[in-house]
Amino acid sequence: MLTDITTEEDIKLMVHTFYARVREDDTIGPIFNSRIKDWDTHLQKLCNFWSTLLLYTKTYEGDPMSVHRGMAIDTVHFNAWLSIFNKTIDDLFAGETAQAAKNRALKISAVMQHVVNRPA
Repeated sequence: MLTDITTEEDIKLMVHTFYARVREDDTIGPIFNSRIKDWDTHLQKLCNFWSTLLLYTKTYEGDPMSVHRGMAIDTVHFNAWLSIFNKTIDDLFAGETAQAAKNRALKISAVMQHVVNRPA
């Protein structure tokens, strides 16, 4: 029986599982693997990001939109990212916060698609 996302350990499991899958994906893996040189630091930043969004820990500092602006990514890439994210959540968790994670990911994807391809 799956449980909901309630702890920092749950966030860590979610983020690490998700990005292990991303790194192996034929569509978006090459993009992530070519840009991220220090995966440990990146994963910690993403744990802080999702912990802030889902558990309200206020551990994330940064501007994810500006970091991604101008990257050569499109709807196909965002759809792959979202599909992997949703599958990861569904494989690991069930509950209100798990659903909130999927809802947030959908919103992030929509906003980021708009921001990424907009001139700086």
